[in-house]
Amino acid sequence: MAGLYFDQFEVGQLFRHEMRRTVTEADNVWYSTATCNPAAIHLDEQYCREHTEFGTRIVNSGFTLGLVVGLSVGDTTLGTTVGNLGFDKVRFPAPVFHGDTIRVETEVLDTRGSQSRPGQGIVTFRHRGYNQRDELVATMDRAALMMREPAA
Repeated sequence: MAGLYFDQFEVGQLFRHEMRRTVTEADNVWYSTATCNPAAIHLDEQYCREHTEFGTRIVNSGFTLGLVVGLSVGDTTLGTTVGNLGFDKVRFPAPVFHGDTIRVETEVLDTRGSQSRPGQGIVTFRHRGYNQRDELVATMDRAALMMREPAA
């Protein structure tokens, strides 16, 4: 399952990625502590029961962002990207909880050849992550510098 080259993307193209992933408590605790984020909403179950509208811990949004992009890689950029150029319009309209299973759709918003790198181009993707109840939990636009297909 390799990624696509720049010239293989078309504006409006939609990917419904088959790979999904269930988020575990270990994912959330590890990510939060590895990134030095001590927020009680991610780590303290008792605090969340007593002081939050959710009544339980919520998954760190940085982990959610990374997971949504990661689930898209196999179908889009695996082995064909030079690197990410930036993220825009990152939103988390609903929380992710331990045990939620995330699936992703990716839409190609824009493609343009690189002026300074003729063997590469920029693809702008919109990633949308959904939980098992089909609730939108994350959306973001990502600009990726992509390789053009090598000449035969």
